[in-house]
Amino acid sequence: MIVLLGVLVVVLGFATKRNPLLVVGVAGIATGLLGGLSPGKVLAAFGEGFAGSRAVTIFAITLPVIGLLERYGLQEQARNLIARFGRLTTGRFLALYLGLRQIGAAVGLTNVFGHAQTVRPLAVPMAEGAAERKYGALPDRTREKVRSFSASADNIGLFFGEDVFLAVGSILLITSFVNTTYGTHLEPLHLALWAIPTAVCAFVVHGWRLLRLDRQLERELLTADVQPSAAVEAAQ
Repeated sequence: MIVLLGVLVVVLGFATKRNPLLVVGVAGIATGLLGGLSPGKVLAAFGEGFAGSRAVTIFAITLPVIGLLERYGLQEQARNLIARFGRLTTGRFLALYLGLRQIGAAVGLTNVFGHAQTVRPLAVPMAEGAAERKYGALPDRTREKVRSFSASADNIGLFFGEDVFLAVGSILLITSFVNTTYGTHLEPLHLALWAIPTAVCAFVVHGWRLLRLDRQLERELLTADVQPSAAVEAAQ
Protein backbone atom coordinates (compact mmCIF):
# COMPACT_ATOMS: atom_id res chain seq x y z
CA MET A 1 0.00 0.00 0.00
CA ILE A 2 2.91 2.37 0.59
CA VAL A 3 3.57 2.35 -3.16
CA LEU A 4 0.28 4.22 -3.64
CA LEU A 5 1.88 7.29 -2.05
CA GLY A 6 2.96 8.15 -5.58
CA VAL A 7 -0.69 8.85 -6.35
CA LEU A 8 -0.76 11.23 -3.39
CA VAL A 9 2.21 13.08 -4.87
CA VAL A 10 0.27 13.55 -8.11
CA VAL A 11 -2.83 14.79 -6.28
CA LEU A 12 -0.85 17.25 -4.15
CA GLY A 13 1.16 18.46 -7.12
CA PHE A 14 -1.88 19.17 -9.25
CA ALA A 15 -3.76 20.68 -6.31
CA THR A 16 -0.93 23.16 -5.73
CA LYS A 17 -0.70 23.86 -9.49
CA ARG A 18 2.88 22.69 -9.92
CA ASN A 19 4.47 21.91 -13.26
CA PRO A 20 2.67 18.74 -14.55
CA LEU A 21 5.85 17.24 -16.02
CA LEU A 22 7.72 17.77 -12.74
CA VAL A 23 4.84 16.33 -10.70
CA VAL A 24 4.57 13.18 -12.80
CA GLY A 25 8.33 12.72 -12.80
CA VAL A 26 8.62 13.04 -9.02
CA ALA A 27 5.62 10.72 -8.56
CA GLY A 28 7.22 8.12 -10.81
CA ILE A 29 10.53 8.28 -8.97
CA ALA A 30 8.82 8.09 -5.58
CA THR A 31 6.71 5.11 -6.68
CA GLY A 32 9.74 3.27 -8.00
CA LEU A 33 11.82 3.83 -4.89
CA LEU A 34 8.94 2.89 -2.58
CA GLY A 35 8.41 -0.25 -4.64
CA GLY A 36 11.96 -1.40 -3.94
CA LEU A 37 13.63 -0.41 -7.20
CA SER A 38 17.14 0.95 -7.19
CA PRO A 39 17.82 4.43 -8.64
CA GLY A 40 19.42 2.79 -11.67
CA LYS A 41 16.32 0.66 -12.36
CA VAL A 42 14.06 3.69 -11.92
CA LEU A 43 16.12 5.58 -14.48
CA ALA A 44 16.02 2.57 -16.80
CA ALA A 45 12.23 2.40 -16.46
CA PHE A 46 11.97 6.06 -17.48
CA GLY A 47 14.16 5.38 -20.50
CA GLU A 48 12.16 2.34 -21.56
CA GLY A 49 8.91 4.25 -21.15
CA PHE A 50 10.17 7.12 -23.28
CA ALA A 51 11.47 4.79 -25.98
CA GLY A 52 8.27 2.76 -25.97
CA SER A 53 6.06 5.83 -26.34
CA ARG A 54 8.25 7.80 -28.75
CA ALA A 55 5.40 7.90 -31.25
CA VAL A 56 3.50 10.05 -28.75
CA THR A 57 6.37 12.54 -28.41
CA ILE A 58 7.23 12.67 -32.11
CA PHE A 59 5.37 15.99 -32.35
CA ALA A 60 8.28 17.60 -30.48
CA ILE A 61 10.42 17.12 -33.60
CA THR A 62 7.96 19.13 -35.69
CA LEU A 63 7.84 22.11 -33.32
CA PRO A 64 11.14 23.73 -34.45
CA VAL A 65 10.09 23.31 -38.08
CA ILE A 66 6.69 24.90 -37.42
CA GLY A 67 8.39 27.73 -35.52
CA LEU A 68 10.68 28.51 -38.46
CA LEU A 69 7.80 28.40 -40.93
CA GLU A 70 5.74 30.77 -38.78
CA ARG A 71 8.68 33.13 -38.42
CA TYR A 72 8.96 33.39 -42.18
CA GLY A 73 5.29 34.11 -42.81
CA LEU A 74 3.38 30.83 -42.82
CA GLN A 75 0.33 32.28 -41.05
CA GLU A 76 0.31 35.36 -43.28
CA GLN A 77 0.34 33.18 -46.38
CA ALA A 78 -2.51 31.10 -44.95
CA ARG A 79 -4.56 34.26 -44.41
CA ASN A 80 -3.81 35.45 -47.94
CA LEU A 81 -4.86 32.09 -49.34
CA ILE A 82 -8.22 32.07 -47.57
CA ALA A 83 -8.87 35.61 -48.80
CA ARG A 84 -9.00 34.33 -52.38
CA PHE A 85 -12.08 32.23 -51.65
CA GLY A 86 -14.82 34.77 -51.07
CA ARG A 87 -17.61 32.28 -50.32
CA LEU A 88 -15.57 30.20 -47.88
CA THR A 89 -16.68 31.40 -44.45
CA THR A 90 -15.18 30.42 -41.11
CA GLY A 91 -17.82 27.78 -40.44
CA ARG A 92 -17.61 26.30 -43.93
CA PHE A 93 -13.83 26.13 -43.79
CA LEU A 94 -13.85 24.38 -40.41
CA ALA A 95 -16.54 21.94 -41.61
CA LEU A 96 -14.30 21.15 -44.58
CA TYR A 97 -11.34 20.67 -42.27
CA LEU A 98 -13.45 18.38 -40.07
CA GLY A 99 -14.28 16.20 -43.07
CA LEU A 100 -10.65 16.02 -44.21
CA ARG A 101 -9.47 15.21 -40.70
CA GLN A 102 -12.05 12.45 -40.33
CA ILE A 103 -11.30 10.91 -43.72
CA GLY A 104 -7.56 11.03 -43.06
CA ALA A 105 -7.96 9.33 -39.69
CA ALA A 106 -10.26 6.71 -41.22
CA VAL A 107 -7.49 5.60 -43.60
CA GLY A 108 -4.82 5.63 -40.89
CA LEU A 109 -3.28 9.08 -41.53
CA THR A 110 -3.69 10.21 -37.93
CA ASN A 111 -0.45 12.21 -37.88
CA VAL A 112 -0.95 14.10 -41.14
CA PHE A 113 -3.17 16.65 -39.40
CA GLY A 114 -2.98 17.71 -35.75
CA HIS A 115 -2.83 20.65 -33.38
CA ALA A 116 0.89 21.31 -33.58
CA GLN A 117 1.42 20.71 -37.28
CA THR A 118 -1.86 21.93 -38.80
CA VAL A 119 -4.34 23.62 -36.45
CA ARG A 120 -2.11 26.31 -34.97
CA PRO A 121 -0.04 27.26 -38.04
CA LEU A 122 -2.69 26.78 -40.77
CA ALA A 123 -6.28 26.10 -39.70
CA VAL A 124 -6.53 28.86 -37.10
CA PRO A 125 -5.06 31.66 -39.30
CA MET A 126 -7.29 30.60 -42.20
CA ALA A 127 -10.41 30.48 -40.01
CA GLU A 128 -9.57 33.87 -38.50
CA GLY A 129 -8.76 35.26 -41.94
CA ALA A 130 -12.17 34.22 -43.26
CA ALA A 131 -13.84 36.07 -40.40
CA GLU A 132 -11.60 39.13 -40.72
CA ARG A 133 -12.31 39.37 -44.43
CA LYS A 134 -16.00 39.80 -43.65
CA TYR A 135 -16.02 41.64 -40.31
CA GLY A 136 -12.63 43.30 -40.03
CA ALA A 137 -10.50 43.10 -36.88
CA LEU A 138 -11.79 40.50 -34.40
CA PRO A 139 -12.18 41.08 -30.64
CA ASP A 140 -10.10 38.84 -28.42
CA ARG A 141 -13.17 36.93 -27.21
CA THR A 142 -14.27 36.16 -30.77
CA ARG A 143 -10.76 35.20 -31.77
CA GLU A 144 -10.57 32.70 -28.91
CA LYS A 145 -13.93 31.23 -29.94
CA VAL A 146 -12.68 30.69 -33.49
CA ARG A 147 -9.54 29.02 -32.15
CA SER A 148 -11.53 26.72 -29.86
CA PHE A 149 -13.80 25.64 -32.72
CA SER A 150 -10.72 24.99 -34.86
CA ALA A 151 -9.31 22.73 -32.15
CA SER A 152 -12.64 20.95 -31.73
CA ALA A 153 -12.82 20.19 -35.46
CA ASP A 154 -9.47 18.42 -35.22
CA ASN A 155 -10.33 16.57 -32.01
CA ILE A 156 -13.71 15.26 -33.16
CA GLY A 157 -12.48 14.40 -36.63
CA LEU A 158 -9.64 12.34 -35.19
CA PHE A 159 -11.63 10.73 -32.36
CA PHE A 160 -14.50 9.47 -34.49
CA GLY A 161 -12.49 8.86 -37.64
CA GLU A 162 -9.68 6.70 -36.34
CA ASP A 163 -12.04 3.96 -35.14
CA VAL A 164 -12.94 3.27 -38.77
CA PHE A 165 -9.31 2.30 -39.42
CA LEU A 166 -8.72 -1.43 -38.92
CA ALA A 167 -5.25 -1.24 -37.40
CA VAL A 168 -5.82 1.48 -34.80
CA GLY A 169 -4.77 0.51 -31.28
CA SER A 170 -8.23 0.82 -29.73
CA ILE A 171 -9.79 -1.55 -32.28
CA LEU A 172 -7.06 -4.15 -31.79
CA LEU A 173 -7.31 -3.84 -27.99
CA ILE A 174 -11.08 -4.34 -28.00
CA THR A 175 -10.97 -7.34 -30.31
CA SER A 176 -8.16 -9.06 -28.39
CA PHE A 177 -9.87 -8.45 -25.03
CA VAL A 178 -13.29 -9.67 -26.18
CA ASN A 179 -11.87 -12.73 -27.94
CA THR A 180 -9.71 -13.68 -24.95
CA THR A 181 -12.35 -13.03 -22.28
CA TYR A 182 -15.46 -14.40 -23.97
CA GLY A 183 -13.94 -16.92 -26.36
CA THR A 184 -15.42 -15.26 -29.45
CA HIS A 185 -13.91 -14.63 -32.86
CA LEU A 186 -14.45 -10.92 -33.35
CA GLU A 187 -12.67 -9.40 -36.34
CA PRO A 188 -11.40 -5.80 -36.44
CA LEU A 189 -13.41 -5.31 -39.64
CA HIS A 190 -16.64 -5.83 -37.70
CA LEU A 191 -15.86 -3.02 -35.26
CA ALA A 192 -14.64 -0.73 -38.04
CA LEU A 193 -17.88 -1.17 -39.98
CA TRP A 194 -19.97 -0.42 -36.89
CA ALA A 195 -17.87 2.71 -36.30
CA ILE A 196 -18.89 4.20 -39.66
CA PRO A 197 -22.45 5.24 -38.61
CA THR A 198 -21.03 6.85 -35.46
CA ALA A 199 -18.45 8.75 -37.50
CA VAL A 200 -21.13 9.96 -39.91
CA CYS A 201 -23.35 11.13 -37.05
CA ALA A 202 -20.40 12.93 -35.43
CA PHE A 203 -19.66 14.71 -38.71
CA VAL A 204 -23.29 15.77 -39.18
CA VAL A 205 -23.72 17.01 -35.60
CA HIS A 206 -20.44 18.88 -35.28
CA GLY A 207 -20.54 20.04 -38.88
CA TRP A 208 -23.89 21.67 -38.11
CA ARG A 209 -22.35 23.34 -35.04
CA LEU A 210 -19.49 24.66 -37.18
CA LEU A 211 -21.86 26.05 -39.80
CA ARG A 212 -23.90 27.65 -37.05
CA LEU A 213 -20.72 29.41 -35.93
CA ASP A 214 -21.11 31.82 -38.85
CA ARG A 215 -24.44 33.05 -37.44
CA GLN A 216 -22.96 33.38 -33.97
CA LEU A 217 -20.07 35.46 -35.27
CA GLU A 218 -22.45 37.64 -37.25
CA ARG A 219 -24.63 38.32 -34.21
CA GLU A 220 -21.68 39.02 -31.91
CA LEU A 221 -19.75 41.27 -34.27
CA LEU A 222 -22.72 43.19 -35.60
CA THR A 223 -23.90 43.78 -32.03
CA ALA A 224 -20.42 44.96 -31.09
CA ASP A 225 -20.51 47.43 -33.99
CA VAL A 226 -23.97 48.73 -33.12
CA GLN A 227 -23.25 49.37 -29.44
CA PRO A 228 -20.36 51.86 -29.96
CA SER A 229 -22.39 53.68 -32.64
CA ALA A 230 -25.35 54.02 -30.27
CA ALA A 231 -23.05 55.31 -27.54
CA VAL A 232 -21.62 57.96 -29.88
CA GLU A 233 -25.07 59.10 -30.96
CA ALA A 234 -26.22 59.34 -27.33
CA ALA A 235 -23.18 61.45 -26.45
CA GLN A 236 -23.92 63.82 -29.30
